[in-house]
Amino acid sequence: MSGTTPNSEMQYRVLGSTGERVSAIGLGGWHIALKHVDEQLAIRIVRTAIDRGITFMDNSWDYNGGVSEIRMGKALRDRYRDKVFLMTKIDGRSKKEAARQLDESLQRLQVDCIDLVQHHEILRHEDPHRVFDEEGANAAFLEAKQAGKLRYIGFTGHKDPYVHLHMLEVAAANGFKFDTVQMPLNVMDAHYRSFAKLVVPELVKQNIGVLGMKSLANGILLRSNTVTPIECLHYALNLPTSVVITGIDSIEILEQAFEAVRTFQPMNDEQVRSLLAKTAEAGSRGEFEPFKTSSIFDSTAQNPDWLGEEPQRLQQLMSA
Repeated sequence: MSGTTPNSEMQYRVLGSTGERVSAIGLGGWHIALKHVDEQLAIRIVRTAIDRGITFMDNSWDYNGGVSEIRMGKALRDRYRDKVFLMTKIDGRSKKEAARQLDESLQRLQVDCIDLVQHHEILRHEDPHRVFDEEGANAAFLEAKQAGKLRYIGFTGHKDPYVHLHMLEVAAANGFKFDTVQMPLNVMDAHYRSFAKLVVPELVKQNIGVLGMKSLANGILLRSNTVTPIECLHYALNLPTSVVITGIDSIEILEQAFEAVRTFQPMNDEQVRSLLAKTAEAGSRGEFEPFKTSSIFDSTAQNPDWLGEEPQRLQQLMSA
């Protein structure tokens, strides 16, 4: 990202202890390969976002069968790769599967090195143990880092803040500290199994980069008729986030993201309380956060083979 010059339309924040400066808004990779978004529009969205100062690019190995990464790879060709901080996510829990998926992501994105690779969908209490097994995914990440294929390591999840805390504990027990952690941070989250209340303070304490996602939950939050898109983005920006990742599937939605940044002012406690009061009833049961209360958003649950094999030593234990 050496060629980046800060753009007046965008605000920049430091990504935890990495020292990297990244745009306060990140472009979500899932949306650029939805059915109503053709490849030409996807490339235009990505490049327009970069031209106007968005530097953080989100993606995942499993988004839209790999099409999201392929499109982003095409968009980042020429002079665009050096202007962004590129992130993707890997589903593999075994070392073998994680390494395979990472190499596939590198090919699709047409890069030699990805700035940040994250363990995707840490949803279950066993996930941290699988990731940190000696034959687990983090061993693959560390080898890839040594080989220059990635620079920083993080993890993501959308289900339960206690699983995030468990992941941090298991990492610490293995002498490892994450560079980033990604989670849902939105106006409903404060009222139900809240990542903002339980996980964010721990990340701030450890100086780990806070990546917010699902600020509008793919528009689902708006169906509560309690808040506007700009209010949703302002709330997420007001938290100690390094980046608020938002899905952008049109130039109009891209404009909305820039409008949110342009009009953002840090909110005082009273303003935050007033905004959260509007969502208190709607958010109390997790109804508008189905990624917490259903398995619809759990792509690894629907595709368990993406995780790879359980550790060999456990299989041997079972057969002993």
